[in-house]
Amino acid sequence: MGETVSIGEFRRLDIRVGTVVEVGRIPGSKSLYRMRVDLGGEVRQIVAGLVGYYTEEELMGKRIVVIRNLKPAKIFGVLSNGMLLAAEHGEELALLTVDRDIPNGARVT
Repeated sequence: MGETVSIGEFRRLDIRVGTVVEVGRIPGSKSLYRMRVDLGGEVRQIVAGLVGYYTEEELMGKRIVVIRNLKPAKIFGVLSNGMLLAAEHGEELALLTVDRDIPNGARVT
């Protein structure tokens, strides 16, 4: 188990619901997709190592959960402006999604 955080520290994370509106492989990379995610009022580019877990077709239109206020980072030369959340167990990986119709940009609390 990792280090504990206070509720105040957790609340600093801006976690939002979004819809994948564009996805494509990053040339030269074996595992990375460049995704564009509609977060309600803005579309963010996110780089994610999901090749081998999801096809582009499976990702298109998927409702996912994104950390919006993570510092931008260049990954394989491509700017990533957020991080999607996923669960991992051994070789298995599953994206965190929402189970009801809620607007893009809804805050996860």
